Amino acid sequence: MSNVDVKLVLRSTRVITPDGTRPASVAVAAGKIAAVLPYDAEVPPGARLEDFGDDVLLPGLVDTHVHVNDPGRTEWEGFWTATRAAAAGGITTLLDMPLNSLPPTTTVANLATKQEVARSKAHIDVGFWGGAIPSNVKDLRPLYDAGVFGFKCFLSPSGVEEFPELDQEQLARSMAEIAGFGGLLIVHAEDPHHLAAAPQEPGPTYADFLASRPRDAENTAIEGLIAHAKRLDARVHVLHLSSSDALPLIAAAKREGVKISVESCPHFLTLTAEEVPDGATEFKCCPPIREAENQDALWEGLADGTIDCIVSDHSPCTTDLKTPDFATAWGGISSLQLGLPAIWTEARKRGHTLQDVVRWMSAAPAQLAGLGHKGAIEAGRDADFAVLAPDETFTVDPAELHHRNQVTAYAGKTLHGVVRSTWLRGERIVENGTLAEPTGRLLERNN
Repeated sequence: MSNVDVKLVLRSTRVITPDGTRPASVAVAAGKIAAVLPYDAEVPPGARLEDFGDDVLLPGLVDTHVHVNDPGRTEWEGFWTATRAAAAGGITTLLDMPLNSLPPTTTVANLATKQEVARSKAHIDVGFWGGAIPSNVKDLRPLYDAGVFGFKCFLSPSGVEEFPELDQEQLARSMAEIAGFGGLLIVHAEDPHHLAAAPQEPGPTYADFLASRPRDAENTAIEGLIAHAKRLDARVHVLHLSSSDALPLIAAAKREGVKISVESCPHFLTLTAEEVPDGATEFKCCPPIREAENQDALWEGLADGTIDCIVSDHSPCTTDLKTPDFATAWGGISSLQLGLPAIWTEARKRGHTLQDVVRWMSAAPAQLAGLGHKGAIEAGRDADFAVLAPDETFTVDPAELHHRNQVTAYAGKTLHGVVRSTWLRGERIVENGTLAEPTGRLLERNN
């Protein structure tokens, strides 16, 4: 690509690239990164220079676990609001989960419905997961051919009747079908028998809710998932890992060559059971936020590579569904706009760098989804960026969030890391909290 094509150069003393963090100038042409140049490289004639000084230029984040709920439950969230919140938080690509919308993404026709709704509302790039439910094995290959990035299933009740869970026989059948065409199965791994056997005490006390979702439910489900994946030579991904007890199982499976990857979420890595007040169901999610000791072990799993990536599992609802009773309140954490500062605040305390955060929240999720044109600042990738002031702090005010419902477990917390601007394919889509009109594209697998 010649200098004539370069219309924009982004410069910072701290640019996070796959080769490390360094002063650099990033040349952009036709929405792509043309080159990563020395800091003082000459700006091509006719190109505009944006100099960010000491603010950090990092690749736009990729969030592969977002419940947008649109259409059908748009009072919970929607593509317009979710993608605005994501953009404000430095996320430039998200993958939408197949449930909590009506219809769920379990057929090609349903996928087309969701794509049509999203098309004009997306502030960032949006792709879609398909769903694997007991009745749709025949739909899995057509959905894959239509561009979904993989398939989500539950092993315990999902919370919505239109998206039933798979039993072990159904899991094996769906996994075999997906493995047959080289697809990816992503799994909400909690064993229903362990959940049914756990004490169920309704009310506002968090300890009672925590007891109702024991670690054993996750551990047993993951153990079974590994066994199926090993037997079928299938690619599987464990969603929202909460139980650190499962880490040795996962590490051993990886050493044996099982094709398994794992994510965790900001709420498990920054919030603890000990701090949840009674009745504060904005903290409710399934699996649950566990104790501080468990959180320490999750961070160790991130550091040693057992956990591959961090994604939001943004699962919002209307305020009235967050009743003070943990048994009946909707389970889900709203954090789409806050994931980067929440994780950076905790990571820096634990001796990790922004380079680590970028690996967990951009490069690894992009790799998981096969988004080879996302997730890094290097030539040939999409010119998607976030500009971060890493040492600045802010206090979370729910009223300032772009989520449709301003309910968040992070309310009142002081976090490090202010997103100054977000860029999608070389165009600034957020500047100091102000958003441009939507220019996001709908993504399909391998496209």
